[in-house]
Amino acid sequence: MSAAPTAPVSSSPAPTPGKGIRRIRVPQKLRNLELFLLLFVCATNAFAVVIVQFGALGYADLTVVTLGAGLAVLVFAMHIALRLVATNADPFILPIASLLNGIGIAVIYRIDIAEKLTGWESTALRQVVWTSVAVALAIVVIVVIRNHRVLQRYTYVAGLAAGVLLLLPMLPVLGQEINGARVWIHVGAFSFQPGEVAKIALAVFFAGYLVSRRDSLSMVGRRMLGLRFPRGRDLGPILVLWALSMAIIIFQRDLGTALLYFGLFVVMIYVATGRASWVVLGVGLFLAGGVIAGQVLVYVNDRFTNWLDAFNPDIYDAQGGSYQLVQGLFGLANGGLIGTGLGEGRPDITPLAQSDYIIASLGEELGLAGLFAIFGLYLLFISRGLRISFAGQDDFGRLLGVGLSFTLALQCFIVIGGVTRVIPLTGLTTPFLAAGGSSLVANWIIVALLLRLSDTVRNQPRLVI
Repeated sequence: MSAAPTAPVSSSPAPTPGKGIRRIRVPQKLRNLELFLLLFVCATNAFAVVIVQFGALGYADLTVVTLGAGLAVLVFAMHIALRLVATNADPFILPIASLLNGIGIAVIYRIDIAEKLTGWESTALRQVVWTSVAVALAIVVIVVIRNHRVLQRYTYVAGLAAGVLLLLPMLPVLGQEINGARVWIHVGAFSFQPGEVAKIALAVFFAGYLVSRRDSLSMVGRRMLGLRFPRGRDLGPILVLWALSMAIIIFQRDLGTALLYFGLFVVMIYVATGRASWVVLGVGLFLAGGVIAGQVLVYVNDRFTNWLDAFNPDIYDAQGGSYQLVQGLFGLANGGLIGTGLGEGRPDITPLAQSDYIIASLGEELGLAGLFAIFGLYLLFISRGLRISFAGQDDFGRLLGVGLSFTLALQCFIVIGGVTRVIPLTGLTTPFLAAGGSSLVANWIIVALLLRLSDTVRNQPRLVI
């Protein structure tokens, strides 16, 4: 009787624990995709400037295109920096910001042509210079901050810095009032809005503060009407921010900035605690403050009057009346579905068409279809930021990403809502599009921080068998 056959023995060694587990990393594909998108974006921006020239002048001026090429070099320098120090960063954020910035420069240049502004008087030239400064600072942020968690160490430093920045416009020497709002500082030949940078410092401060105080803000409270409301002793942070917002409205005469800061804190505390009661309290406090300010402060009451009764001839013709709002609406109506074409409209008729009302300028020359494309870019940018935030594993990074993304989202809503008469008009600028150096610097720093966040998130190893 023969023995039972034995199973063949493999000569290869037995697999050790962890053998066959590989790390999934695709940084080269991400950066190559970003490079392809940047090439498309730079070509689109140059084409937009040339179309503006043919539409408004009838010929092309290569000098302006050359300035745009110099700006493209900086954008590609940031791309190279990402290849070196943030290889896993999101590939869509930089191209979207560059495209929005380039479209803004093209439209500002078109308004300069209509107003016959040349040389350093040209708003478009100053916008190119400020964009260069902003992109250069963004590169510095990417290179210097190798891990976003370092920012958590400076939570209270960021809070102090935000407070100082908000107080600077109130100083008698530095502070400057422009268009009725005292939110600027004047240094030599330059004006700067420190509140734009303050929103970044506030996002860092709120993220660090809420991470350390989340338990007391989320677990304790009294239940009413299906919601768990916080204890009186825990209302301190939101009351302080409410008081700060009211102070900005009263002393700096800036309703939009007050709404931006307060809305930022309410959303971040909601994300940190998961309690809808904070949103209810926040909305209630701001509405109550807005109603009181509308009754007491003349300029706030005028904003509401211009909004509610814009087409009243008396309000339209009044000093500080609804003329700007109505002209912007007429411009949007003139654009129709597909617009008059770049360089073919009359956006310069609307006051501040290159800054506060750049959305109306774009709507007239690109039409509703063009505006929807721009809004789609904003939605994609914000969605990428939120996706990065919730993909992370640390609470500070999650809150910081949400804060930075929501800042841009709320600012877009406040500006676009004011121009289209959904809400009362405020003095904020449209991110990346509108003329304004301080806004560009702040928003490009936000781009750099989101890219750093995304690189940190993607660097977390994903192991598969």
